[in-house]
Amino acid sequence: MKLRSFILLTSVAVGAVFLVGSWISVGKTFESAFAEQSRVQSEEVARITFSSMVEIMSKGWTREQAERFLTTLRGKQNGNGLSVELYRSAVVEEIFGPIEQPEADASVRSAFESGLRVDEETDRSHRSVFPLIAEQRCLRCHDNAQVGDVLGVMEIRQTYGEALRKARIAFYSSSIPSLLFAIFIAGAAVLWVGARIARAVGTVQANLDSINTVSDLRNVAVVARRFDLDEFDRIQESISGLATRLRSIAVDKDILMFEIGLLERFVITSEVIRDWREYVSQLLEDINTILYAPVLFSVFQIDDELFDIEIFWHREPIADVRQRVEHEVSETLKRDPRFCAPASINIRHHYPHNQSVLSGTDGEDLALQVKSYFVEKPKIGSIVGIGVHSDTLKEPTQHLVLDSILSTLLNVVGSIKAIHKYTRDLEYYATRDPLTDLYNQRVFWELLNYEISRCNRHGTKSTLLMIDLDNFKLINDHFGHATGDTFLQNFARSVHSALRGGDIFARYGGDEFVALLPETDLDQGYAVAMRVLEAARATVVDMGSQGKATATVSIGLAVYPDHADEAKDMFLFADTLMYKAKSEGKERIALPTKDDVMEVFRSISDTGVAVMNAINERRIIPFFQPIAHIRGDGPDAVEVLSRIEINGELMRADQFIEIAEKMSMIHRLDAIVIEGALRQVAESGFDGLVFFNLSPRALVLSEFTQTLRGIVRDSGVSPERIVFEITERDTVKNLALLERFLSDLKAEGFRLAIDDFGSGFSSFHYLRRFPFDFLKIEGDFVANMLTSDRDHIFVRSINELARALNIQVIAEFVESEEVLEMLRELNIDYAQGFHIGRPQREIVSKTIRHP
Repeated sequence: MKLRSFILLTSVAVGAVFLVGSWISVGKTFESAFAEQSRVQSEEVARITFSSMVEIMSKGWTREQAERFLTTLRGKQNGNGLSVELYRSAVVEEIFGPIEQPEADASVRSAFESGLRVDEETDRSHRSVFPLIAEQRCLRCHDNAQVGDVLGVMEIRQTYGEALRKARIAFYSSSIPSLLFAIFIAGAAVLWVGARIARAVGTVQANLDSINTVSDLRNVAVVARRFDLDEFDRIQESISGLATRLRSIAVDKDILMFEIGLLERFVITSEVIRDWREYVSQLLEDINTILYAPVLFSVFQIDDELFDIEIFWHREPIADVRQRVEHEVSETLKRDPRFCAPASINIRHHYPHNQSVLSGTDGEDLALQVKSYFVEKPKIGSIVGIGVHSDTLKEPTQHLVLDSILSTLLNVVGSIKAIHKYTRDLEYYATRDPLTDLYNQRVFWELLNYEISRCNRHGTKSTLLMIDLDNFKLINDHFGHATGDTFLQNFARSVHSALRGGDIFARYGGDEFVALLPETDLDQGYAVAMRVLEAARATVVDMGSQGKATATVSIGLAVYPDHADEAKDMFLFADTLMYKAKSEGKERIALPTKDDVMEVFRSISDTGVAVMNAINERRIIPFFQPIAHIRGDGPDAVEVLSRIEINGELMRADQFIEIAEKMSMIHRLDAIVIEGALRQVAESGFDGLVFFNLSPRALVLSEFTQTLRGIVRDSGVSPERIVFEITERDTVKNLALLERFLSDLKAEGFRLAIDDFGSGFSSFHYLRRFPFDFLKIEGDFVANMLTSDRDHIFVRSINELARALNIQVIAEFVESEEVLEMLRELNIDYAQGFHIGRPQREIVSKTIRHP
């Protein structure tokens, strides 16, 4: 029911009750008035009648006169409703005799007996019974009576019903105009009040109906209209107060859903990293669905004095707005003490595909809100900002939304930039030696294989120089390892400057270097080798009073395809000649002769026969190198390494694995090593984890998994204790087979580890694709942590990445207590290296003592 209808009906009801009440009240009043008038009139009639009777009787009257008098009294009742009746008492009848009179009723008898007046009210009539009391003067005629005796009773009846009816009719007839006028006035007043109330209610309702978002609450608070009705003014004030309070705590559904979607966006994938600018542009489009934000920017410090500024626009701005935003961003950099004054700034603007333009008027009230993030190592930092209308920052909820948006942007953009930088650096140093910045051994082999393929396609030659520093150990022992590292860096720069533009120079390991000379024959290669020899002689590190650190080199030379038809053979040929140069007195170049070629191939052939015989005779010896849990609260572990004993000397795995692969015997070698190692594990009672290296060549054999399952079952060692290491460099061409093989292993309960993480191009790809339980960090990164901040950052970043993926980390090449302590500070799980324990025939677990 509407309030106006309620007021109208209530007014009608109240009026009806008032009218009925008035009618009843007036009727009762009239009745009371007429009854009182009848009583007074009866008294007056009784007094007059009694006086008249006394006056007539005092003169003496006959019986006929008395009867006429009574007849006259009784006749008067016909006109005005008044009737008089007289009753004689026995005293009077005794002298004068009876008269015609009605039979006395109870009231008359009561008056005779008590001598008191009796009044009665009946239906719209009044009856008074008056006793006629004898006075002294009455005794003259009534000598048989005494003063005070009741001589008679006078009954007076007054009927006023008809008069009352006529009076009411007359009263109501005269009241109808006034009543109608009053009804009209009341109705007009009701309509007027109803209209004012309806207008006030309508205004309040319109204010409430206008609330569709949290920002609309501000309009309710601003519109504080006065209604001249205290109650509605108080309601409006209460609503405005409620709107003000709600603005500080309420959140729009759209904003809430947007924030939920914002959290879902914080999933950094390779696509986001690749197309992060499109990602941010789309995010700006989404932001503008809930609040007006024409510009969004990010500032990224990529070096001490280098800044990248990316500015994203919702609409393409005019030149003035663009320049003002650039100025505001620059001022933001100056206000942040954590960012040095930029010496170099790269500003990129990104505009939407639509053709709308952001005018100067639209940008007048533009206000920037920013958030920043900064880390000390590596020296990177990020600021993100968003440009919105200045009024938006006054809204608490929208201010929170902006803060949430900026936090997400800061995390996304900062993480993307940091990951991009880390990935770029990791990829760079996965191909580079961290000390000398030369190509590392793995890249050398890839480039060597590529160069041989290119030579085959184009029919050209290529020369390989195997370079080894003579007596470099003396520099480390006399001047220290720091001086030795400095010498290696100077040597690398000197030799690199002596090579030609297209030549490939790499550090193979330790004090060994290789130089690959494309499209170079023996004579040309010899000329380059002479320049390298001279560059080595010119390399000097002046240590002051301690003297000067110098060294010479011995160089072996091999030409493809003259001296070998495969990369491995070419390398072995150059390596053999390098040792020949050393044996002939060092600081020289060993050029190959026909006898050298025959000797090298004879050596290679002899090695192959020895390896084949060792496999056939099952003379593969498992060695065990301990892997220690750094915190001491995890299981012990060992890595199984393969050795072959030939002529009383032990041959390392890297010296015969490729030979076994070439002879297609690698799967047998792996099976022999696993079987022998597990048998020794079971016999020794060792209850820790056992790590095995698997050759990728075994993956192509479908029966290998079945063979492996049988070996493990027969050994009694639980599959959960066995960890198989996969080196991603060796499996690039076998991804599909590798994935199927790893799935089979995981289904059997075995654990998996990725070996030499960070050494190749596809480490992150493998980590994302395969379910590894352990990650072994490339040893070069670990070994150089003490002297290289970059290597320290790589180790820390890889560890944090692995922890986020719930993968345990093993650091290789731990050669000193200082490195171990640094790993402990980084909270790395396991350590492996000569400081922990060297490979040996017996299983010896290692427990690290905490300081």
